[in-house]
Amino acid sequence: MAAPLRIQSDWAQALRKDEGEAWLSCHPPGKPTLYGSLTCQGMGLDGIPEITASEGFIVNEISKKSIHISCPKENASSKFLTPYTTFSRIHAKSITCLDISSGGGLGVSSSADGSMKIWQASNGELRRVLEGHVFDVNCCRFFPSGLVVLSGGMDAQLKIWSAEDASCVATFKGHKGGILDTAIVDRGRNVVSGSRDGTARLWDCGRSACLGVIADCGSSINGVAVGAADNSINLGCPEQMPSEREVGTESKMLLLAREDKKLQCLGLQSRQPVFLFIGSDAFNCCTFLSGFLLLAGTQDGNIYQLDVRSPRAPVQVIHRSGAPVLSLLRFRDGFIASQGDGSCFIVQQDLDYVIELTGADCDPVYKVATWEKQIYTCCRDGLVRRYQLSDL
Repeated sequence: MAAPLRIQSDWAQALRKDEGEAWLSCHPPGKPTLYGSLTCQGMGLDGIPEITASEGFIVNEISKKSIHISCPKENASSKFLTPYTTFSRIHAKSITCLDISSGGGLGVSSSADGSMKIWQASNGELRRVLEGHVFDVNCCRFFPSGLVVLSGGMDAQLKIWSAEDASCVATFKGHKGGILDTAIVDRGRNVVSGSRDGTARLWDCGRSACLGVIADCGSSINGVAVGAADNSINLGCPEQMPSEREVGTESKMLLLAREDKKLQCLGLQSRQPVFLFIGSDAFNCCTFLSGFLLLAGTQDGNIYQLDVRSPRAPVQVIHRSGAPVLSLLRFRDGFIASQGDGSCFIVQQDLDYVIELTGADCDPVYKVATWEKQIYTCCRDGLVRRYQLSDL
């Protein structure tokens, strides 16, 4: 990937003033950083500012919510997008996780203030407060129906909630340490959890029962992902007959992002190993891009793209800064990544530029969720930001 471009986090506000300025920089790996600035030369009749760039940078295009900048010397090009709207009243403190329902109507988020809330995705208006975990809630997500929420907490419990009346309809106990991530299998009769206790467990939602410890690796499991495997991948055979309560686990892979610098892949039904990859640092998050391609992000800023069919060497390693990679999400024919330095970017195969979601000023962006052309992020600064991709 080309050298990353950075821009002042509040560039859109700064450049609306006459002679207003915003800084720019380009960070070629192993070379000195190039610094520059953008200046507003006045407003056009359409309400869009006339912007000029300092030497070495080019303004390709500007709209009310985006600006496309290039640095030809380093072959770098980014389109910076400012939030369409910002929700500041959902939580008072850092927001650690969020998700958007399948219909796009509701959001759910958890915060360092210990709360978990359901809100209207269009305007951030509070709908429900989900109370019942002891200590912090680490992760929350909607089931595919959009009517039910799955959460995992530092209290080592998984809980299922009704989004309609905020009641807790099930609690799963069995982990010995805080739950750090979850994944939903198919339509959600089974779910997977990863914990600080070093285990990944498969659960039967109907009976609130553990169907098995899928992996016990002796190291904190920071991220989990479930994906359908390509036919060419040998997932192995289960040693004993799977329970009839297991639904949709066949031909699925389970990916575990581990604190001990290992990325582990196994057959979800077979429990058999597919590969074990050793990275540069602790793995924080992982996701499948297809039936054989996956991404995993590390604490020292590497995004590994691996092919399950030949996992010994990565397809590519993307490194834009040394900040921890905190979330990865498949998006169209590429992905969205967020990092601990406030950067959040979209890579698409058919675009020769990177889309940067701006607004966070050095505060970690913990999680990203999408619905159609809308992208939602949650950040340590306590804000949920909503970006409109049609603004591109």
